[in-house]
Amino acid sequence: MRPGASRTIRRTVCAAAAILFAGACLRAQDRASWMKDAKFGVMTHYLADWIARVHKQPMNVEEWNRLVDHFDVEGLARQLESAGVSYYLISIGQNSGYYLSPNATYDRYVGTQPSKCSGRDLVADLYEPLAKRGIKLMVYLPSGAPAGDPVARQALNWQNGYLRNAEFQMRWELVIREWAERWGSRVAGWWFDGCYWPNAMYRGDPPNFATFANAARAGNPDRAIAFNPGVVPRLISMTPYEDYIAGEIDHTERLSIRHASDGKVDGRQIHVLTYMGRTWGMGEPRFDAAEAIQWSKAVTGHGGAITWDVPVERNGRISEPVLDRLLAIGKALGRR
Repeated sequence: MRPGASRTIRRTVCAAAAILFAGACLRAQDRASWMKDAKFGVMTHYLADWIARVHKQPMNVEEWNRLVDHFDVEGLARQLESAGVSYYLISIGQNSGYYLSPNATYDRYVGTQPSKCSGRDLVADLYEPLAKRGIKLMVYLPSGAPAGDPVARQALNWQNGYLRNAEFQMRWELVIREWAERWGSRVAGWWFDGCYWPNAMYRGDPPNFATFANAARAGNPDRAIAFNPGVVPRLISMTPYEDYIAGEIDHTERLSIRHASDGKVDGRQIHVLTYMGRTWGMGEPRFDAAEAIQWSKAVTGHGGAITWDVPVERNGRISEPVLDRLLAIGKALGRR
C-alpha cells in the first residue's frame, strides 16, 4: 500500500459515514414532518387497571377481553372526525401486564395462561375506521416491563433503575418487533414512555437507541418515533434516532418552547403531550374551551403538534364535556 493510503481510506470511510449519518438524520426529520400540518391529535389510556380502579371492579382475563371486544372503533372514529382530529394515539398496555393486542413473543417469554394479551387486535381494528376519515394511528408503550406484574418482570429480566438491562431490552425489542411487523403501514408512529435512564440503557453498545428504533420501525421504515424522558417543561430531544419530541407536560403554564425553528427544536419536530381531564385519562375537563385553545395555539404557533390525552368510556367513546373541548380546539385551529 502506498504511503498515506491508509489515511486516505480512513478519511473516505469517515466521510461516507458522515454522509450516511446526515442522510439518516434528515430522514428522521422527514418522518414526523406531517405533524406540523396535523396540528393536534388525541390520546387515550385504555388500561385494564385504570378501568378497574375507576369502576371499582376486579379485573381478569375474561373481563379484559370483554372490554376490548366491545370497544366501539367506529363510534370513536366518528367523534374524532367531528372534532377535526388529525391523529389518534392509543395505549397498547402499561403497568398491569394487560395488553389490547395479541403478541406471541410476549406470551412465549412471560408464559401466563390464559394470556393477558387480548384476543382482539384493537390496534389493527382501529385502522380502517380512522384511515377512511384521514386520521393517522399511533401507539403508546412503556420502555420497561409492566411494573405491576411480577411474573412478567421476572420473565423479561427487568430491573427498575439506573441499570443496563441489556437482556430485557433484547427481549422487549422482539416483542415490539412482532407488533411493528404485523401492523406495517397502518401504524404511523410510536410514543415510548419511561426512558428515564438513557445513558445506562440506550447510549452504549447494542441494544441501544438504534436497535430500539429499528425494532419499532419494522414493517414501516417511515414511522415517527419519540422517546419520553419524563415530565420536562422544556422541549428536548433525547436522541438522533427519534423523529419528534415526546413533550410530556402536566402544568401547561410552565411550558417553554425555546430555540424553535421551522417547527423543530434541536432538529426534531415540536410536539407536546398533556391531559384534558383532571389527570391522565380521568376526570372532567380541567380547562375551559378558551384555555384549551390558548395552549393548543401556543404549540401550533411554533409549527408544533399538540396531543390531548382524554378520558374515554368503557366502550372507548369520549364523553360529551370532553368532546366539546376538542370541537372548540378543532374549530380554532382550522381543522373543522
